[in-house]
Amino acid sequence: MATSDGGIFVGGGGADYGTAQHLRLDYANRHGLIAGATGTGKTVTLQILTQGFSDAGVPVFLSDVKGDLSGLARPGSPEHKLHGAFLERAGKIGLDLDYAAAPVTFWDLWGADGHPVRTTVSEMGPLLLARLLELTEAQEGVLNIAFRVADEQGLALLDLKDLQALLVWVGENRKTLSTQYGNVSTASVGAIQRALLTLETQGGVNLFGEPALELEDLVRTAPDGRGRVNVLAADRLMAAPRLYATFLMWLLSELFEQLPEVGDPDKPKLVFFFDEAHLLFDDAPKALIDKVEQVARLIRSKGVGVYFVTQNPEDIPEDILGQLGNRVQHALRAFTAKDRKALRQAAQNYRENPAFDIEDAIREVGVGEAVTSLLERKGIPGVAERTLIRPPASQLGPITDGERKDVLQSSDIAGKYEVEIDRESAFEVLAKRAEDAAKAAEEAEAEEDTAEPAMREYKSGRRYSGERVSRSTSKPRSRSRRGDSVGEAFAKSFARSLGTRAGRSIVRGVLGGLFRGR
Repeated sequence: MATSDGGIFVGGGGADYGTAQHLRLDYANRHGLIAGATGTGKTVTLQILTQGFSDAGVPVFLSDVKGDLSGLARPGSPEHKLHGAFLERAGKIGLDLDYAAAPVTFWDLWGADGHPVRTTVSEMGPLLLARLLELTEAQEGVLNIAFRVADEQGLALLDLKDLQALLVWVGENRKTLSTQYGNVSTASVGAIQRALLTLETQGGVNLFGEPALELEDLVRTAPDGRGRVNVLAADRLMAAPRLYATFLMWLLSELFEQLPEVGDPDKPKLVFFFDEAHLLFDDAPKALIDKVEQVARLIRSKGVGVYFVTQNPEDIPEDILGQLGNRVQHALRAFTAKDRKALRQAAQNYRENPAFDIEDAIREVGVGEAVTSLLERKGIPGVAERTLIRPPASQLGPITDGERKDVLQSSDIAGKYEVEIDRESAFEVLAKRAEDAAKAAEEAEAEEDTAEPAMREYKSGRRYSGERVSRSTSKPRSRSRRGDSVGEAFAKSFARSLGTRAGRSIVRGVLGGLFRGR
């Protein structure tokens, strides 16, 4: 699908269409947009661009929202009901249609329809995690404190139970932490815990843990030199849209952080398709939008192209939309005043073509057609063209469960991520500290119980001898020094809490869930 001049043939040709359209590989890292109403052909465009990049040796990552893109793993067939229409379209645009599959690797957060894909709580970080949990500013502040304490105490945050255990500790030591880091309220800690419980119910527990995804496994080529197509099964994930958007944003951020600078390469190192892109920006705080804008602006120098797929260009913030150089606009419907306004705004994002009115063209193009504007020499946006999109070489529609299983079993990373690892981390460390503190308190109480009869006898003997007996034989309680470390304060807090039977009952009630979960 990649032509001799290094571009990907998108479509065009025919009496009613403009010149043939090619997406230049040397400008493919300038990002792009695929937009259009439901049912207008966005998925097919995504499929042909994906396979074009793969044929050119460029690895691709994309999410399969409806299950249709699994067809990339199988070649198209003359038996398909649209084969005749595909041949007719290929004839119009001068294409020799050859069916072929792409080298696909399937991924799935649940590990059912692909290799498990995980990250750790530490790698996700407090900013994206706060977005995922929909925390307020005050709650996000407490979460930042928890991450800071974990770093200082050497507590590894790998999965959700690590973070839950840490928050229990933060709640127990809120007074000391408030003095050192700022206000920590029990209400905020409780709200974060409830949000974590909701995330766990939605399946977020599958996202966090080890072995964590190694990004090198996404930037691979097949033995024949084609780029690997990494397909994330997202049909189930879409039931938790905030989890879906946050995971993809994390992945994009990790690519930005880890990949080396390559300047302007002849072709991208990786192309990332963000389907249902509006989910990333719905109700997003400004800090997150700024982060996305920064990543989109700078990640192209890492050789990564980011393509947003959505229904309407207005779903994308203007500052980010302005960075998307390659555009494929399928039909937009304009039934209401709001729709007509969105249509006008979409038309304004294209370089004018005197041969037709862009606004009319966007409204009138049929299924499988689009208005395209692809970057030309020196990165100049091409003139808008009405384009007949080429037919796909791979299967249109999903593959069977048996075919997916065969792809998974033959994968060169089969078995690498399937078995989850639970090494010692914050949960185990804090549970051990609590257990040691409880044992020390029990030993101290046992010594106290043993000493009580002797003390009573001693007091009685002194009374008979006429000596004065002090009202109190206990030593004054020592207060934490102002310079105590967080770790020392933690130990003292547990010692004070476990000093009585009632105190031990309270702490065991708080930590009981931790021990039962081991």
